[in-house]
Amino acid sequence: MAHIHYDVHDRAPVVRTTSGLVEGRWQNACSAAYLGIPFAKAPVGALRFAAPEPYPAWEGIRQAVDYGPTPQRRPFGPAVTIPEPSIPGDETLNVNVFTPAPRNPTAKLPVFVWIHGGGYFAGSPSSPWYNGRSFNRDGVVTVSVSYRLGFQGFGWVEGAPLNRGLLDQIAALRWVRDNIAEFGGDPNKVTIGGQSAGGGSVLALLGSPKAAGLFRGVICESGCLNGVTPAQAETVGRALAKEVGVEPTLAGWESVPENAILDHERAVNEIADIPPAPTTAAELVDQVKQGFVGDSNLAYAPSIDGAVLPEPLDCAYAHGAGANVALLMGTVRNEFSYPVPTTETLDHAENTFRAAALTEDAIARFANEVHRIGEPLIAGQLMTTSMFHLGLARTVSAREAGGSANRTWLYDFAQTSAVSNASMHCDEIPYAFDVLDDPKVLTVLGAEPSQSLADRIHGRWMEFISTGALTAPTVADEPMGAIQFLGTERYDAGAYRFARELAALAH
Repeated sequence: MAHIHYDVHDRAPVVRTTSGLVEGRWQNACSAAYLGIPFAKAPVGALRFAAPEPYPAWEGIRQAVDYGPTPQRRPFGPAVTIPEPSIPGDETLNVNVFTPAPRNPTAKLPVFVWIHGGGYFAGSPSSPWYNGRSFNRDGVVTVSVSYRLGFQGFGWVEGAPLNRGLLDQIAALRWVRDNIAEFGGDPNKVTIGGQSAGGGSVLALLGSPKAAGLFRGVICESGCLNGVTPAQAETVGRALAKEVGVEPTLAGWESVPENAILDHERAVNEIADIPPAPTTAAELVDQVKQGFVGDSNLAYAPSIDGAVLPEPLDCAYAHGAGANVALLMGTVRNEFSYPVPTTETLDHAENTFRAAALTEDAIARFANEVHRIGEPLIAGQLMTTSMFHLGLARTVSAREAGGSANRTWLYDFAQTSAVSNASMHCDEIPYAFDVLDDPKVLTVLGAEPSQSLADRIHGRWMEFISTGALTAPTVADEPMGAIQFLGTERYDAGAYRFARELAALAH
């Protein structure tokens, strides 16, 4: 597919929303974009640390031909994989709708709502990688949503609700429920998806009673199980207030400019009583035996606040939360397997895993992955296991306990990039969205990423979004198996054997 260039003169039909009329623009013959539509009031002033409030009605026709303001004001790091536009402005709580059937409520097309990643403190809903044009081509309405990030979205403030970022996401999903029919979508056929922190977000929404009934399916790409306790959140919130030099109250924080918060929040964003990612096999095994199975130490993340999240997510799933919702979940083989200083060797790691009573098949799977990327990256692969693969194993176990294993499918993205010679965090997104022609994709994946593989992956996402299921074994059929994407598609009945055996050491 040729790269799409917007032409602001190709106006799409005017569509009525609950707040007023919007006019978008056509991207091509089967994709109309309605960009920057607000779903909540600007989170500024007295609303900066409040729950989102509905956006008031407007008169006339609102132009929705350009992306709206984004919450991000700082990049994730000096170099990011995904192009993430940062757009200034206050009305940051908005949605972008891509549809092949604007102003056609009888179309009743399935809907895919995307929540971006970025460690909960970065990222952008306006990335060209999240453009829904290929989903539109195949008959799916696509929506990308924004939410408050970092301390402003998830930090503890005395007198303010926790999980403001999740409340924003829920407000966006309610907007989709109330408005998507006018864009050709069916509010009863909504699938939510996200990657990294977006994957963690959709796992949180799956376990939240406040989000129940707003979607029938979840696609979690490289998500982490987050569960900050109120005490942990308060400790970090007070520490940041001390760093900035204010009282940790609403009145104290309302006097602090946004830039001052952004200048300091990254320095105070770790939970002290959750260990850092391991760099040796012994550390990994020890952490799992202590009960740390896929736990993230990010402080600005979903919290077990008793309202949005009444209990830890694995407990919620085991108790039946989201049991009627279909889940497609997976990871990328090497995620964060960057060069990390370590004294570990592969021989020593294998012996450590044998001493922990893992099977030879499980150990061989870890060893084969280290051989594939090179032994100097072994610490990074241990970190990848700890941060991503164990969280998947923990989620699967909880879904099994809650009776929803027969509505749970797994995938394993193992395609290597010609640039990194590994399968790295974010690599699967251009395949899933079928946007391999985006210029940034070439710098990440190499000059000739596989279109046939994109057809396979995008096709599986389409199947799940359209039907709420997959023609593939579920976790109930193959507890350790996954659809493997490497060159083409095949099924590997032991894809997550290493992670599941390792996670079982916690019991």
